[in-house]
Amino acid sequence: MDRFRPVFDEYGIEVFVPPVEERLEEEELLEWIEDMDGVICGDDRFTDRVLDAAPNLEVIAKWGTGIDSIDQEACRERGVAVCNTPDAFSEPVADTVLGYILCFARNLPWMDEAMKDGVWKKIDGFALQEATLGVVGVGDVGKTVVQRAEAFGMRVLGNDRVDLSSTFLETHEVEVVDKPTLFRESDFVSLNTDLNETSRHLVDAQVLSQMKDNAVLINASRGPVVDEGALIDALRAGEIGGAALDVFEREPLPEDSPLRSMENVMLAPHNANSSPEAWEFVHRNTVQNLLRELIGEAPDHDQLQSMT
Repeated sequence: MDRFRPVFDEYGIEVFVPPVEERLEEEELLEWIEDMDGVICGDDRFTDRVLDAAPNLEVIAKWGTGIDSIDQEACRERGVAVCNTPDAFSEPVADTVLGYILCFARNLPWMDEAMKDGVWKKIDGFALQEATLGVVGVGDVGKTVVQRAEAFGMRVLGNDRVDLSSTFLETHEVEVVDKPTLFRESDFVSLNTDLNETSRHLVDAQVLSQMKDNAVLINASRGPVVDEGALIDALRAGEIGGAALDVFEREPLPEDSPLRSMENVMLAPHNANSSPEAWEFVHRNTVQNLLRELIGEAPDHDQLQSMT
């Protein structure tokens, strides 16, 4: 914010930064939203009630891509613009997915831990060309995951609620299958969907029961895509081999979550988007979106750079 204050000053915009650690829930937003004309937000909970309390609000500029924490219908009814940065983090998120796949295939974290405990123990692994990856949601991130998996020689299965472009299918060896087939045949399943009416708890107890008992579930999309309780039960019962989770139904992940103590689970604090280059692009694009809606104009990226 310190870097971009000169930009807001140039356009006569007074900036207020509320105290926030991870995100603001409805009650926290209600404490300060009343006088705001525009907002730059993360995954803060802009509910119908919050929007009712903000009669001057013209724009919500999301820092990032996902806008599922914003009641979009309520925004449309009130004429509040909702802006985001599509395809902002495809590259770092896809890198994260492949990083998890490599860790589980080659048992890297577990051999490292054993060595540091003084144990010389070889743990069997396998090459990625021997494995099948299922990609649920072949959008911007999913396509980038497919490209990386192909480079390792993996068999790739894909599923999406919309038809994939013929151009992509002609240039990439991805088999489009239904979800039961994908979950049944995959050694790794990467969830790369938006959170919407069709994807909430897309992975539930029934879906988990269809997976191989040595398969690994990877979620770097949105926490509620997975029924976390069902996943914990499946891991405990040995129905699947492991999980890698960057996102959770409740964030930060509660301290008493059983996931924290499971040896076959890798966890991260919603950090798959980590990329200085991507962050910088999103900074500028978010500010541009805000100014365009509030002022009717916005400097281009080079102008923003010179102003900061």
